[in-house]
Amino acid sequence: MSRIPTKPEILDWITSNPTLTAKRDIAKAFGIKGAARIDLKRLLKELEAEGHLEKRQKSYNDPDRLPPVSVLQVTGVGTDGDLYAKPMEWHGTGAEPVVLLVTKASEPALGEGDRILARLTAVEGDTHAYEGRMIRRVGTNPQRVLGVFRKGAEGGRIVPIDKGQSDEWLVGAGSMNGAKDGELVEAEQSGPKGRMGRPQARIVERLGDPSAPKAVSLIAIHQHNIPDDFPDDVVAEADAHTPMELGGRTDLREMALVTIDPSDARDHDDACYAHLDDDPENEGGHIVWVAIADVAAYVTPGSALDREARKRGNSTYFPDRVVPMLPDRLSGDLCSLHEGVPRACIAVRMKLDAHGQKLSHEFVRGLMRSPASLHYEEVQEAMDGNPNERTAALLEPVIKPLYAAYAALVEARQLRQPLELNLPERQIVLGDDGTVQSVNFKDRLDAHKLIEELMVLANVAAAETLIAKKTAQLFRVHEEPSTEKLNALRETASATGLNLARGQVLQTSHLNRLLAQAAGTDDEELINLTTLRCMTQAYYSPTNFGHFGLALKSYAHFTSPIRRYSDLIVHRALVTSHGWGDDGLTPADVDELEQTATHISDTERRSMMAERDTTDRYLASYLSERVGEEFTGRINGIAKFGMFIKLDDSGADGLVPIRSLGGEYFHFDREAGTLMGADTGLTYRIGQQVTAKLTEAAPITGGVALELLTVEGKEVPRGGRSSPAGRSPRRKAGQAKHKSAKMKRKVNRSRP
Repeated sequence: MSRIPTKPEILDWITSNPTLTAKRDIAKAFGIKGAARIDLKRLLKELEAEGHLEKRQKSYNDPDRLPPVSVLQVTGVGTDGDLYAKPMEWHGTGAEPVVLLVTKASEPALGEGDRILARLTAVEGDTHAYEGRMIRRVGTNPQRVLGVFRKGAEGGRIVPIDKGQSDEWLVGAGSMNGAKDGELVEAEQSGPKGRMGRPQARIVERLGDPSAPKAVSLIAIHQHNIPDDFPDDVVAEADAHTPMELGGRTDLREMALVTIDPSDARDHDDACYAHLDDDPENEGGHIVWVAIADVAAYVTPGSALDREARKRGNSTYFPDRVVPMLPDRLSGDLCSLHEGVPRACIAVRMKLDAHGQKLSHEFVRGLMRSPASLHYEEVQEAMDGNPNERTAALLEPVIKPLYAAYAALVEARQLRQPLELNLPERQIVLGDDGTVQSVNFKDRLDAHKLIEELMVLANVAAAETLIAKKTAQLFRVHEEPSTEKLNALRETASATGLNLARGQVLQTSHLNRLLAQAAGTDDEELINLTTLRCMTQAYYSPTNFGHFGLALKSYAHFTSPIRRYSDLIVHRALVTSHGWGDDGLTPADVDELEQTATHISDTERRSMMAERDTTDRYLASYLSERVGEEFTGRINGIAKFGMFIKLDDSGADGLVPIRSLGGEYFHFDREAGTLMGADTGLTYRIGQQVTAKLTEAAPITGGVALELLTVEGKEVPRGGRSSPAGRSPRRKAGQAKHKSAKMKRKVNRSRP
């Protein structure tokens, strides 16, 4: 139907189709497209104003009917012995409807006041208008725990693996689910805490030997609820895809677009090529191509693949495995820009002047064939004069022009002044059996920086194109630090004799000057780490707030659609804005951009936490054979309960409990970030060089405990007098803070 429906027709549709009430569903039902959607929106607004409809999260509903899925509150048992409930929200004009709950023997017992999410069916009943079937409880979902099962005489107990959870859980004999002593299990709370404060639990899943090396990442996957199995329909959909043909795409198969990745890369989603610009008006300029796997051609809106990719949000990487966003048929095959095979891509051609400033750019949807899949080390070796058989033939026509373009981009980068943090990244190296063989610093080569600069340039081009074409998109946003965090950074800088000026609009160049002051000093790592902690966390948003850290007005993620859903959205936006096909950004995508941005920002943080926890466990495993040894490190965190030390050789973070510092009372100054002894006046602060003895390393929890031996070369006193029970410590907190500030001033005066 091409005409605009009448109001009664819209109301009839909504009544007959209670699960298809979004504006896009109504538009689709009546065949409304383009500008006619504006008239539909007007009609819906009028119906809403007249009280016939109400809008609930992008959907329109008859206010005198309950949604097919609703939150209910159990009201109790009726005189007939049945269980009844009422809706938590009722916006109708009539009496609040009564819901009869249809329960199963296998479901948990419900009582008056319980809240549930239920699926409703309208019925013609004398006592009730709906029947409801429980989906799950709301607000009372059982708490879950991941831990090691220890069998007892009658049942057993679970020792949690989470470092922050010390209480054991009790398991009755009938709730063991066949678990064996020492197995890693997942359990849920099945009863209230007992006299000993331990919750009752039942085991819901057995996960095997927790000490097995390859169980480390499995623990993180389970603990952070990262989906690691693809549903059958998703796998079937991926397997049904075949390689893309040229069709109407731009033919890039003769262009030497090479991929440059880590030697152990699991996928290749970006390729690049550069040459000098032959335009006489751009003397010394460069033409740079960046080609990205065309994932949007395979993962189309609303498909099973799309739903699963959005759910995951991103791939998650561990030292021994990857949990991909897409099935291997796509991530490791059809969407990976492998050497010598045709692959669909979206590519951007960028024109740079001799100083690395982008003059223009244009996007094409193409078909490429990479002549080589290279890794960073061999590319750098070739550029340094030691090419191997693979890179020798590519050195002059491909590698050197890429480095020439990179040199120009470095000049532009220096002018832009993005944040220049220097925090070496550590790499965990595993043996074939999954055990940690070594912990190394990752080399930071020009080959790495080259690819990073090209990817940033392509991401900027994508954001600018979509802004110019007024197409909805997801921006990568990084806001400037808060005043409180900046003040904390100034305090730390001041304590080390450095300065971060006040009274000006903060720019990354100001922070770079501070980092340059610290370069080559004992405080370099401290200042870099404190500056990093000062930063806000980047996130995704359909609104452009700029990228502070990169010193860019607009920035989007375009270059990694195999592993980030945000990039897939940007690809779809490019498809739509260029009119390349019907697999672009849909109205549904646009309507949900805000929710998508929030969701994938959350999944990104989830992956970061899982990756960090896995690293902690591997490092604890690596150190477990060295308990009793002494290590050097720096204080990198102060808390009321102790301090954290980052060990120099492994990068592991260990806790020094405050109880191990001696008998005296310690005052914690949150603002100054210090612990001060009430008797000795000894003050611990972030950045101090220490030696410490390893007292515990627990691979299952990732916990590392240390005993402090020396600070700045001086032995830590073991004396100190404890305050008598019930009496205040000898030095009051105010006196301690005053002395802390006085010591800071003294440090500042003594610095050259």
